[in-house]
Amino acid sequence: SAIIGALVALSIIALVLSLVKVEDVTLPPTVKYGLVFDAGSSHTSLFVYEWDSDKENDTGVVSQTLSCHVQGPGISSYAHDPPKAGDSLRECLDKALKVVPAAKHRDVPAYLGATAGMRLLREQNSSAADQVLAEVTKIMREYPVDFKGARILTGEEEGAYGWITINYLLDSFTKFSPKAHMWLRPEAASIFGALDLGGASTQISFMPEDSVINQNEASKFTLYGYNYNIYTHSYLCYGQNEMLKRLAQELIAESAPSTRVHHPCYPKGYNETVHPSSFRASPCTNRSDARLPLGDRTVTLEGRGNASGCLAAVRKLFNFSACGQSRDCTFDGVYQPPLRGQFIAFSAFYYNFKFLNLTEGQPLATAREAIEQLCTRSWEDLSSSYRKEDPKRLPKYCANANYILTLLLDAYKFNETSWNNIFFQMKAGSADVGWTLGYMLNLTNMIPAEAPTRVKGHVPSLWAAAITFLILTLVLGLTALLL
Repeated sequence: SAIIGALVALSIIALVLSLVKVEDVTLPPTVKYGLVFDAGSSHTSLFVYEWDSDKENDTGVVSQTLSCHVQGPGISSYAHDPPKAGDSLRECLDKALKVVPAAKHRDVPAYLGATAGMRLLREQNSSAADQVLAEVTKIMREYPVDFKGARILTGEEEGAYGWITINYLLDSFTKFSPKAHMWLRPEAASIFGALDLGGASTQISFMPEDSVINQNEASKFTLYGYNYNIYTHSYLCYGQNEMLKRLAQELIAESAPSTRVHHPCYPKGYNETVHPSSFRASPCTNRSDARLPLGDRTVTLEGRGNASGCLAAVRKLFNFSACGQSRDCTFDGVYQPPLRGQFIAFSAFYYNFKFLNLTEGQPLATAREAIEQLCTRSWEDLSSSYRKEDPKRLPKYCANANYILTLLLDAYKFNETSWNNIFFQMKAGSADVGWTLGYMLNLTNMIPAEAPTRVKGHVPSLWAAAITFLILTLVLGLTALLL
């Protein structure tokens, strides 16, 4: 009878275990990291990104973990002392390795992308540009990361990757529908354009109507399982720093041989001394002009605070006549299809308009009025009102703002109506807007599209009850056998 009782008990146990609900248990996805240096013309920044190894629609879900501003100027400024370009990266690299788990250091892909500053240096002195990249590479390889290389991006790549970043952060490529319980592709009209203004170049990127762009003008990307053809163009020497140099050079040439030159964009009461010979340091201003003074003579730029004069002087920097009567042309004979959709204007676009306290939704007339008021303020007024502002940057805002107006309205062909389609911002969510995130997203084809590891598991509460029942049954069975 004891044996029969034990067999019955085991049968009951088997029955209970067969009734225990089995569930799929998904193990946490493996978190991966990536580092991207943005080596711009005026400064360098490092961004650390992380993403799950699992992917949605073949594109990794990437978020920003860290941003670090490298002390000092851009790496192109170290052309005469290349080792300093590499050493300047150390502090940010050390910070990056502190936010990435030590066990993952060796697997972290690291990139350095150089933009317009290095494009200019390569034009002027390709050997010096190669030496700077070599020194940067040397330092990066000292660190326990998977360094993928340092390269100079083309202007079109810089523009296109900025476009990807914006639309990724704003969920323009794909959105999750709670009702449909699936990921959906938004309408094409919800895709944003990108406006980037740096120190040495400016870029415009957007998705035009298919009928007005041919294969030679399109940048092609496949994201979230869909193909995109976008128009993107980069204007070298039209970044705000190079624009200011070209403006000063033109004013000096027009006033030659005088060594005291009226500058309509600088505030009244502000003077700046420059060496015309310094213009030869940049390919943007390194041109022979018989009107410019020779030798090491200095010229004093005297601020006049003339808003209309400033706008007129800035317009002279563009060759609009090269477009003739064509509406599909910006300046210098460059083709551009008609604008389409809304745009995010970032980098120097954002910082200049932030200084003017201009926000989204304000009409063009408000922006013009704010710029005019800024340009007529004296240096004494400005310097006392903005004590925390960089004194080297403060007198340049009038010229920068008029330059932005000229670029957006006269070159890109925004008007009173489409002006409201421009949003000036530098962040979307918790991430910075720029080309680096788009660069990482485009490189996610190197990240395996692995499904999360799945194992069969039991619901914990039912499993515990089954184990308890098993132990009690065995104890009772043994007790009955002994008795």
